[in-house]
Amino acid sequence: MSIADEIEFYTSFSDGLVVNPGASGRFGEYGGRYIPESLIPACRDLELNFDNCWNDPEFRSDLYELLTTYAGRPTTLTECKQLSKELDLLVMLKREDLTHTGSHKINNVLGQALLAQKMGKTRLIAETGAGQHGVATATAAAVFGMQCTVYMGEIDVKRQELNVFRMKLLGAEVVPVSSGSKTLKDAINEAFRDWVATSEYTHYCVGSVVGPHPYPWMVREFQSIIGNEAREQCRRHLEGYDPDFVVACVGGGSNAAGTFAGYLATESNLVGVEAEGGAAISKGAIGVLHGMRTRLMQDEDGQILEAHSISAGLDYPGIGPEHSYLSSVGRVTYESVNDEEVLNAFGTLCRTEGIVPALEPAHAIAWVIREAGKKIPTGSAVLITLSGRGDKDVQQVMEILQGKREN
Repeated sequence: MSIADEIEFYTSFSDGLVVNPGASGRFGEYGGRYIPESLIPACRDLELNFDNCWNDPEFRSDLYELLTTYAGRPTTLTECKQLSKELDLLVMLKREDLTHTGSHKINNVLGQALLAQKMGKTRLIAETGAGQHGVATATAAAVFGMQCTVYMGEIDVKRQELNVFRMKLLGAEVVPVSSGSKTLKDAINEAFRDWVATSEYTHYCVGSVVGPHPYPWMVREFQSIIGNEAREQCRRHLEGYDPDFVVACVGGGSNAAGTFAGYLATESNLVGVEAEGGAAISKGAIGVLHGMRTRLMQDEDGQILEAHSISAGLDYPGIGPEHSYLSSVGRVTYESVNDEEVLNAFGTLCRTEGIVPALEPAHAIAWVIREAGKKIPTGSAVLITLSGRGDKDVQQVMEILQGKREN
């Protein structure tokens, strides 16, 4: 199957799911465009340009060239032989940790940076939690010769010092955000404020399937290469069959949306794994945040609650609107795990496979470990998206484990 065929696969479904939100920007009752009037022209211009470029073979060819020669795609499929034996499953990893910059984020930012260049923008801004999206955006800005500013909550700046240094090495300005919970939600707020004032020459490179239309749709399309590649790789590995379970971690949800893109029209069970302290699907209610209508962690008065996760990348009180939709129609099941389970999964993959995962995808691994032989029948084939590598988290995990031993 050619890359053009793989990319088109996602938009060829005929099973009744809403996969293209159209002009309304809605997946069922979720999505939309809840933003200041001053940003409406910028979003409409972005929608028009993305739609034109995504249907332009030359744009697709240029992007695929970048993804292959610069980002290192296609990423490999790895069978976890020792972990599979321990769990009595066939566990496979889609290795997004092997891309340049170490996570799936590069797929989206190269697409958005190429689009921004064609729109005549000279500056990129971004929000980041774990720092991987910030690093990827700073990387893309360097490649395209653009200015770059990254907003990051003060708490995340402290627990992700290595990625902050990487962004600065790449030429980006990193702006610590001290308002609110000082995490990802507040970094997004500051990025929106910047965009309101500078949209004429600035492109806001949103890092997940969140925000006003067209971002949830656009980011998912850029990330759909994960699921399209994985589907073909798994069918070769499984001699024509799809995995029984496809599992990915979910904060805003871009790696999961990209993974599920290749599997919505199959019979695979799709599972998104949230942090227990930020489980917007199971604990949230419908509300509006960051320009979208979706499920959010909020109190009875509609005030947004602070999310908690051991991983900075999942420390978000909401979830992308397409995920809310897929949950509402029953196509994807959303589960949650706690920090202790995540730490155990982090160590288990290191011990059994010699792979250090980021704390974010360790959530997906944790759920598979917990449910092996329970919700996941013995002998099942399971695909997990390893959305990033754990270099950025090793010091944090070390300090947590040392603190436990001292106590």
